[in-house]
Amino acid sequence: MAKLKILEFPDPRLRKKAVPVAAVDDALRQLIDDMFETMYDAPGIGLAATQVDVHRRLLVADVSAEKDDPYVLINPEIVARDGLEVSEEGCLSVPGYYEEVERAEHVRVNYLDRNGAAIEADFDGLLAVCVQHEIDHLDGRLFVDYLSEAKRQRIRKRLQKDRRLQIQETAVVL
Repeated sequence: MAKLKILEFPDPRLRKKAVPVAAVDDALRQLIDDMFETMYDAPGIGLAATQVDVHRRLLVADVSAEKDDPYVLINPEIVARDGLEVSEEGCLSVPGYYEEVERAEHVRVNYLDRNGAAIEADFDGLLAVCVQHEIDHLDGRLFVDYLSEAKRQRIRKRLQKDRRLQIQETAVVL
C-alpha cells in the first residue's frame, strides 16, 4: 500500500468532474487500499478519488471511532434524499477549517462495492453527511462552495499564505 498526496484548495484539479469507473479490477482495488491508508493516516473519515488526483467516481469512508467499518462506493449515485441537518464539516483538502453545512439527513445511494457488486443502501447521520460530501468532490464541488464568497476568499488566502510559509521553512539556502 502507498500513502497518496491529497490535493488542497484552491488547486484547480479539485474542480474536475470525475468519470465513471469502467471496470472493477485489481488495479482499482489497489487504489482503494491506498486511499484507505491515506484517509486513515490524514486522519479523516472520507476520501474521494478526486482528492488524490484520480478523476474516477470512487470514494472511501469509515466514520466509526474504531476505524473498523470501511465503505467503498464505486460510481455512487444518490437516488433519494430526505430531511435536513446542519453539521460542522471539515475536509482533508481544506485543512484546519470547519464550517456548518446543510445536507440531507438521509440518503439512498446506488453504487458498486470493491468487488463490483451492485448495492443500494440507505445512509443516515454522519455517514450520510460524509457520503454527500465525498460525492460533491466527485462532481468538482467542495464544502467551501456552500459558504459565502467572503468566507471562501478568506479561507483561500489563509491556505495560500500557510503554503508559502511552509515552502519558506523547507527551502534550502545555497
